[in-house]
Amino acid sequence: MSDGTPVPDCLFCKIIAREIPAEVVRETETTLAFRDIHPQAPTHVLVVPKAHHPNAAALALAAPDQAAAVLAEAGEVAAQEKIAESGYRLIFNTGAGAGQTVFHAHVHVLGGHGSLHGTLV
Repeated sequence: MSDGTPVPDCLFCKIIAREIPAEVVRETETTLAFRDIHPQAPTHVLVVPKAHHPNAAALALAAPDQAAAVLAEAGEVAAQEKIAESGYRLIFNTGAGAGQTVFHAHVHVLGGHGSLHGTLV
């Protein structure tokens, strides 16, 4: 089980610590939401817990309250980005075989024209 401790070589831990710049769209005490640098849709925002957990399953087991906060923030991002009414996707990639490349739990919030088709890598 993960304990939420920041990992020194984790890209998202560095973004949370403001060691690497990101276009932050929302922040709470427990989450950070920022634009994906390789967007797969007109709106493509990542919502991450500030505590480090390697994937969504580990986050849900170790900190279900933080998992709920990530999902709630994803909804807030959709409302702020004005895609809540038209529809949006929430995607958790868990494991390398599913396309996860940064092993810090995160959800992709995708919306806008064409966002409901295709795959996310």
